[in-house]
Amino acid sequence: MYDVIVIGAGHAGCEAALAAARMGCQTLLFSMNLENIALMPCNPSIGGPAKGHLVREIDALGGEMGKVTDQTFIQIRMLNTGKGPAVQAPRAQSDKRLYSSCMKYVLERQTNLDLKQALIEEIDIINTDGVSLPGLRVKTHLGQVYEGRTVILTTGTSLAGRIIVGDTTYQGGRSGEQAAVRLSESLKKLGINLGRLKTGTPPRIDARTIDFTKTILQPGSDAPIYFSFTTNGAQNPHFLSAPANPVYPRGAPIQWRPQLPCYLVYTNHRTHEVIRANLHRAPLFTGVIKGIGPRYCPSIEDKIVKFAQKEAHALFLEPEGWETTEVYVQGANTSLPEDVQLAMLRSIPALEKVEMIRVGYAIEYDFVPPSQTKASLESKIVPGLFFAGQINGTTGYEEAAGQGLIAGINAANAVKGKPSLVLRRDQAYLGVMIDDLVTRELSEPYRLFTSRAEFRLLLRQDNADLRLTHIGHELGLIDKERFEAVKAKREAIAKEIKRLNKTHFVPPNDERSTSGAAFLRRPETRYETLLSLGIGSPELGKEAQDQVEIEVKYQGYIEMQSKEIDRIRRLEEWRIPSDIDFSSLTGLRTEAGQKLNKFHPATLGQASRIGGVTPADIAVLLVHMEKARRL
Repeated sequence: MYDVIVIGAGHAGCEAALAAARMGCQTLLFSMNLENIALMPCNPSIGGPAKGHLVREIDALGGEMGKVTDQTFIQIRMLNTGKGPAVQAPRAQSDKRLYSSCMKYVLERQTNLDLKQALIEEIDIINTDGVSLPGLRVKTHLGQVYEGRTVILTTGTSLAGRIIVGDTTYQGGRSGEQAAVRLSESLKKLGINLGRLKTGTPPRIDARTIDFTKTILQPGSDAPIYFSFTTNGAQNPHFLSAPANPVYPRGAPIQWRPQLPCYLVYTNHRTHEVIRANLHRAPLFTGVIKGIGPRYCPSIEDKIVKFAQKEAHALFLEPEGWETTEVYVQGANTSLPEDVQLAMLRSIPALEKVEMIRVGYAIEYDFVPPSQTKASLESKIVPGLFFAGQINGTTGYEEAAGQGLIAGINAANAVKGKPSLVLRRDQAYLGVMIDDLVTRELSEPYRLFTSRAEFRLLLRQDNADLRLTHIGHELGLIDKERFEAVKAKREAIAKEIKRLNKTHFVPPNDERSTSGAAFLRRPETRYETLLSLGIGSPELGKEAQDQVEIEVKYQGYIEMQSKEIDRIRRLEEWRIPSDIDFSSLTGLRTEAGQKLNKFHPATLGQASRIGGVTPADIAVLLVHMEKARRL
């Protein structure tokens, strides 16, 4: 009997298992193949807009993804530096195998955590005697049985997975792995309804067959950038000059390996003609693919059809590691037949003699539609059963890891009899994502964007530690030393802003005196400018200096968003009784009653975000709840 059993050792499963074990729960993590722990079956990249924010938040709460990325990236950049701080985000290209082995190393050395290799085929409820956690039993393909007070499903694309290349289809969770077909059937027997989604991946090509002289170099950052707030740049100097061509040094210590560049190429008229001439063989258009794919990340054949007027599409050639010649062709997701994929690639000048190492493919898989899941990520149907990652209809390693962390925390809290951690939309992108997942119908795989956050100026990647580290500390995932350091940083920022508001001086070429804060608000002024004028505080750390600059420059906007949060929070605090029948409420529209009964929101705030529920419906619901409160 374990406290927490985690099924699936992808990015969601790793974070879930580590969180539960670190919170003192006896935890068991299952993987179909222990060599594929934290594997990146698609692009081995971490971060980007909203996704980079998630990784920083995971780290601020005590998760592992940021730390492992910092140890294993082959290139890192800060995106959107020409835009405001709310949308700036780090993105790294990781060494695919090194990332996996580093995460496995962490898991194997974690106390309270066991790892086992097995395919789980059945989940049963042990008893139904009315206790809050009746317990669950899982059964492997070899007939071995394990019992857990809670179970977290992080199955990725393996639930009844079907791989598709041209007119060839076969069962698989991803290329080279089994599909969990019987587990899907087991979930249905428990009363859980399943939907069907689709995703895909591009071909991988051999770096030795690429003509890099015909590509556009995409180097990494010259300035140190890291995901984890704990990474010591002096001990981890990736920032050496990148070579003109990709190199794969063997045996060198990780920290001394140089960043590798990525490369940009474009499709052309020939490429598009090859694809158009073979659309009759494309599973996406022949009806072979039934699942719904991600609109924001279409296959190359879908792009050629939908954007027929475009003469070229960008493709990025991204190395998969230091010690491999495999290169990922970002932007070329496809399920076209293998011969068409090769012809398509060879129509591009830099790839005229290219060889494919792995063929691109599409994959369909089962998922649990959102209306059956609580904001804690616990099933509404089966107590003690939690879902995280693609089983919830999301896509992306970062989204999966974030859900895994929250599911692991809440499974541990359930075991301990403590309330669930439910982050608000104004607290974290993690809160935005999970709230979206439990209040909205999914018509395609969900991906997080900065535009999904109403308060994104407050939810920057640079202040994730200031927002969330105290929560990680309360949960036991952040040690006292780190917590105190963040607390001191927050106090230093507040003290410096107060000092700048009181410090007056006459800037160069000005005639009037101004405060340091007012001078810093000028568009051309940076905190470094204050230092050069002797107005800044040299003893203030660089991260704190950056926070001071952002908070001073955007003070007005931050105050407006804070007031809006205070107004909205009243709705979030109105709890809705769990036994309410919305369709019986007088004055509530039929559609609203049906949608509310389907999702059964926990608060008025959640109810207001359900599609088909109007402000007038919320007003009616508020009246009924006021009456019930007075009775």
